[in-house]
Amino acid sequence: MASIAGLVGLRNRAAYCASKGAVIALTRALAVDHVAAGVRVNAVCPGTVDSPWVQRLVADVGRLGRPDEIAEAVLYLASDASAFVTGTVLTIDGGLTAA
Repeated sequence: MASIAGLVGLRNRAAYCASKGAVIALTRALAVDHVAAGVRVNAVCPGTVDSPWVQRLVADVGRLGRPDEIAEAVLYLASDASAFVTGTVLTIDGGLTAA
């Protein structure tokens, strides 16, 4: 599990952004290392997800993601439906990082 913080910089969150960026790099490196063995390695980068801690951010980001929306993406990556998916970073942020 990574975060959009590994893809973009967030004010006052340098260590968090760096750690999530490392998760993304590790995901890609492990995918390359283990693809021949049929092991798939992917990362999910959620945006802001509805929880009590982030309720204060609603005005800034618009609609928050729901935990079940993230869980569905994880379920997809764990299923046979994603058999040809490895080394990918799946961003689930309602378009926040697209702009």
